Amino acid sequence: MIDQAEPLWVIPLWADLVGVALGGLQGALFASGFRGRQRLDWLGVAIIGIMIGMGGGFIRDLLLGQAPATLQSPWYLVAAGGAAFLGMWISGLLGKLNRIIVFLDAIVIGMFGAFGTSKALAFGVPILPAIFIGMCAAVGGGMARDVSLGLPVAVMHVSSFYAVAAIVGCSTLAISHAFGLDIVIAVVLCIVVTAVVRVLAVIFDISLPEQMAINRRKVAIETTDIPVVHAHDVQDGTVDLGATGAIVLPEAASLDDEDGEITRH
Repeated sequence: MIDQAEPLWVIPLWADLVGVALGGLQGALFASGFRGRQRLDWLGVAIIGIMIGMGGGFIRDLLLGQAPATLQSPWYLVAAGGAAFLGMWISGLLGKLNRIIVFLDAIVIGMFGAFGTSKALAFGVPILPAIFIGMCAAVGGGMARDVSLGLPVAVMHVSSFYAVAAIVGCSTLAISHAFGLDIVIAVVLCIVVTAVVRVLAVIFDISLPEQMAINRRKVAIETTDIPVVHAHDVQDGTVDLGATGAIVLPEAASLDDEDGEITRH
């Protein structure tokens, strides 16, 4: 059970607000890129920015059984909303928007992962659950964004390392702190490691293997030994199915043009 006593280390408000603001900025830049029928109005862009900016901390605190810090102070909403509107205004001035979004995204998941893991450790959560909480905090805002926009959830599909980058960073924090590294230095190390892994994965298009490809290959191998017979062979008694697990093909149906009756072949 999570210790409800005072934590050993508290995330500075300014650091939490920086993460929220960067998340809001990145979300607004991402949402501003939609064109045609998918384009969003100002309110829609602001909501996406706020969702990313505040989502990670919200999920972190819920998993820790704490009142969400993002709802305990008006500065979180101000930071996320202000950064989102700033992102809307400057999106048209930035030429290479995708690179900026990727860079901000890497920093944001690094910060939310670091804050989530460090806060969990401060409340006495064991290392593995603390890493899980950090990972959820890192990718939670992006998942909410994708669901709201009707996009494939990035963390669930084949794509450049996203949750993997967060897991690597959060693991680095938890393990290094367990070996005596100061928590502040471990947090900074987590952010750097997560951002580097994420950016390098995007640059070199690195992703985990596709699970469906493994399944298709396995099914193809397994089904080569399954016999396939026609229904009329079974009815004639020429084939004894027994316990072979054979696939029985139904008789093909055709329409007799003269009397309109359906006959079987």
